[in-house]
Amino acid sequence: MLRLNLAREPYWLDLGLGVRVRVEPLTTALMVAARSDPAVRGLPEETTDDEIAVVFGKALAERAILDWEGVGDADGNPTPVTPEGIAALLDIWPIFEKFQMGYVAKGLELEAEKNASAPSQTGSGAGAKVTAQRASKAAKTARKS
Repeated sequence: MLRLNLAREPYWLDLGLGVRVRVEPLTTALMVAARSDPAVRGLPEETTDDEIAVVFGKALAERAILDWEGVGDADGNPTPVTPEGIAALLDIWPIFEKFQMGYVAKGLELEAEKNASAPSQTGSGAGAKVTAQRASKAAKTARKS
């Protein structure tokens, strides 16, 4: 059974390294907006799946991230959320991977809920390639439409 969350309230997502972001719930509208982003739609045909995943992830993050904690400038002063700041934050691999797995993957994979949990994959990067590939396929589809 698919359980719907009708609250639609922003929530905090821990990205590790002392960083957490407050994000909008991942909705169809956010996914469509990210897929329609000029940076995503303008990618050349020969763009790799991994490159598409990065561009798509940043486009989605720019729309989803409302606030953050643990992000500062070179002097350690807290900085406001900006598109440039989001891009720089996601250029840090562990942060990008956590955002992909903790936010993007949940929007790309809806599984039927069961009474018992299925075993999860092991390792810090388990499933990361699959997530990136699915995001890239969604972005490629958006470019062709």
